[in-house]
Amino acid sequence: MSAPAAPRPTTEPPSGTPATATATTNATATSAATATATRRRGLLDWRVRFAILSVVWGFSFLLIKVGTEAYAPFQVALGRVLFGALALLAVLLVRRERLPGGLRTWGHLTVAALLLNTAPFSLFAYAELTIPSSLAGICNATSPLWGMALSLIALSEDRPTRRRFAGLGLGFLGVLTVLGAWHGFSGVDAKGTAFALLASLCYPIGWIYVRRTLAGTPGSPVALTGGQLMVSTLQLTLVSALFTSAPASFPLWPTLSVIALGALGTGMALQMQYGLVTEVGPTTAQMVTYFIPVIATTAGVLVLGEQLHWNTPVGAAIVLAGAALTQTRPGPRKPA
Repeated sequence: MSAPAAPRPTTEPPSGTPATATATTNATATSAATATATRRRGLLDWRVRFAILSVVWGFSFLLIKVGTEAYAPFQVALGRVLFGALALLAVLLVRRERLPGGLRTWGHLTVAALLLNTAPFSLFAYAELTIPSSLAGICNATSPLWGMALSLIALSEDRPTRRRFAGLGLGFLGVLTVLGAWHGFSGVDAKGTAFALLASLCYPIGWIYVRRTLAGTPGSPVALTGGQLMVSTLQLTLVSALFTSAPASFPLWPTLSVIALGALGTGMALQMQYGLVTEVGPTTAQMVTYFIPVIATTAGVLVLGEQLHWNTPVGAAIVLAGAALTQTRPGPRKPA
């Protein structure tokens, strides 16, 4: 999924990402996260944790695909946020930390949950009913491109530059390459692809909202994100009850996939991301975003037997190059 971004909300999670971005607004300033990262340094090198995080988020799209074989898309999304919330609440219990307080904070968390969890998780699940998991992973990589375009409008401090405009154009060219535009998009399900692209658009919208409303809110990253996932669980419980029927059975592999998607891809992965941001900085930590589509494509081909044409990896590489350009900022000028 779009990986959670650094304090600047233009990349996450996603994968997936990502993704939730509530926690990232406070990650570098939280003493609890600092202590956790310090303990982890002696246990596991950050490069190993970076690789694990890339694999977990990259495989999330495969897990969604397997989950939709037995459950409705809303139910897959519900299981994801439910088990993710349980994982983070367990961390809070061990740390003896409290959930955030205040009606205003919970009101903003409700909107953040809708934009960063409920909507994109549901859209990706619906998208993978008709498109390969590898294509969903590549669509997720367009999130930084959407973020760059939106930040130019919504965030006054993000000024347009020729480099960033070039990155946006290059990324758009990469999307057309992935979809095989010269063939008239034949063989590509338009509805499923649109759902995946819309899901990736939800993340930067949510990040901008979080940046404007929750930056500096008291509470640890885990507490804020845990509360956000709890709200998303309530939202998806209501939606699932209205638009789906209860599953008649619980097949082993789809059930395990949904549990892993939540507990590992949302719970453990976010916790690991916070430690990386604290230890090596947001710029290095957010580079995980560029490995997600590579792993998602590899997993889809090797595990699910999805077909891979030349334009898919080439287009994905162009998308990632464009995304990298949009995230590049010129260094500070030296004083005269």
